[in-house]
Amino acid sequence: MRILLTADPELPVPPLLYGGIERIVDLLVTKFQARGHSIGLVAHSESTSPATPIFPWQGKRSQNKLDTARNTMTLWSAVQQFQPDIVHSFSRIFYLLPLLGSRLPKVMSYQRDPSLRTAGWGVKLANGSLTFTGCSDYICRVGRNAGGTWHPIYNCVETDKYTFQPTVADDAPLVFLSRIERIKGAHTAIAIAQKTGRRLLIAGNYSTTGEAGQYWQEEILPHLGKNGIEYVGTVNDTQKNKLLGQAAAMIVPIEWNEPFGIVFAESLACGTPVISCPTGSLPEIVRQRIDGYLVTSIEEAISAVEKLPKIDRLNCRQRVEQHFSAEVIVDRYEKLYQKLINHQ
Repeated sequence: MRILLTADPELPVPPLLYGGIERIVDLLVTKFQARGHSIGLVAHSESTSPATPIFPWQGKRSQNKLDTARNTMTLWSAVQQFQPDIVHSFSRIFYLLPLLGSRLPKVMSYQRDPSLRTAGWGVKLANGSLTFTGCSDYICRVGRNAGGTWHPIYNCVETDKYTFQPTVADDAPLVFLSRIERIKGAHTAIAIAQKTGRRLLIAGNYSTTGEAGQYWQEEILPHLGKNGIEYVGTVNDTQKNKLLGQAAAMIVPIEWNEPFGIVFAESLACGTPVISCPTGSLPEIVRQRIDGYLVTSIEEAISAVEKLPKIDRLNCRQRVEQHFSAEVIVDRYEKLYQKLINHQ
C-alpha cells in the first residue's frame, strides 16, 4: 500500500520531547515501512521520521486561518505528487477539504474530543469516502453524534522500551507522572500519599504562569521536600522506564475525561498497577482489581493503596501486550486500510 500520513504542524515527527501524537505517527511510519508499505508524511519541516518522502507544512499554526489555507494546499499537493492509496490524517480535518469529494479513502483520527460540527460536515461532503478513528471507545461514542463510521483504535506502547518488573520493594513509592495541572489530580495524589504514609515521586512539566502556574505555586510546591513528597522533574523514555518500574503504583487521579492517556499503558507495561478515576477512557485501559483501581474518592484511593499487594503485576504487562502493543495497533490500522481500499 501507498499510505500518506499527516501530523499536526506544530511539532516535528518524532518530537524532541513531549508530543504523544507525533510519537504515534513516527511509530506507524517505521512499522508500516518494515511491513513493505510505501509511506509518505506531511509534517513539520524539521521532522526526522524515515518516511520517504516528507512533505513539510507551509504553516506552523493549526489555529491560524492563513496557515490553515496554506496547509490545505500542502496536503492537496502531496496527494498529487505521492498518489497514495489512502490518506490517514492525525492533523486537522479542514486540511482534507479539497480531497473530501474524491473517492480516495481517507481516515481521520481523533486524539481528543472531536468537534461535532466539523466532523458532521466532513461526513456530508465526503460521501462515504471518510472514516473516523478515535483513540478510545469514549472518543468514538462522542464522535458518533456527528454521524459517520467510527472505529476505536487505541494508542500504543513499544513494549520493548519498558522493562517488566515482577516485584518491587515493600517500601516502593507511588509515582505521579503527567502534566502537573489540576485536571490530572497531582494535589489529590499528594493527599493520598500523605494519608497512607507512602512516598510520592512527582514527575512531569508544570507552568509558572496563569491558572496552572498558580496551581503549582499554591497546591503543589508547598508540599515538596516534606513527608516523602518529591518532585523529580521531567523524564525522558529511559528515566520514565526506571521511575515506573520501581513504583508500587502510578497514581494519577484525573478530574476530566481522559481521551486515552498513553502513560497509563506505559505504567502497565512495566507491571506497575494504576490508581486513577473511572472517567473517559480509563475503564477501557484499567480492569478493576486486575490492573489497578479506579476510585471516586480519597477514601477509596486509600483503600486501593492498601490493596496493591493483591495485584499480579504480570497481568498488567500482559494487558498491554494483548491490547496496547505497537504490533496489535499497527495490525488494526493495516486491516482498516485494506478494508477501505478494497471497498472504494
